[in-house]
Amino acid sequence: MRIESYQFGRITVDGKTYHSDIIIYPDRIVSSWWRGEGHYLKKVDIEEILKMEPEVLIIGTGYSGVMKVDPEVLVELKRIGIAYHILPTPEAVKLFNQLGEGKVVAALHLTC
Repeated sequence: MRIESYQFGRITVDGKTYHSDIIIYPDRIVSSWWRGEGHYLKKVDIEEILKMEPEVLIIGTGYSGVMKVDPEVLVELKRIGIAYHILPTPEAVKLFNQLGEGKVVAALHLTC
């Protein structure tokens, strides 16, 4: 999968445009991803990703980086052995495209 474009509130992946937060898996996209506390990422919000055990998880924290990540998420990622990058979404998109194929998952907050 390749992210073709990103701007505040809008992302295009492989020709399809989304207007809500998404998770990009190697084989599919989950659109309308939402967290229990909108601008705070908790372990429960990424349970499916944790079960998959990707090699790399890229977390896009929003256009201006407003979304925060619970320290418990980082502890769990380290425990499982998942490499992670937490970046404002514009940089997260660039990194996702650079890393290319493989067991890379991106959880992207599109606004804020």
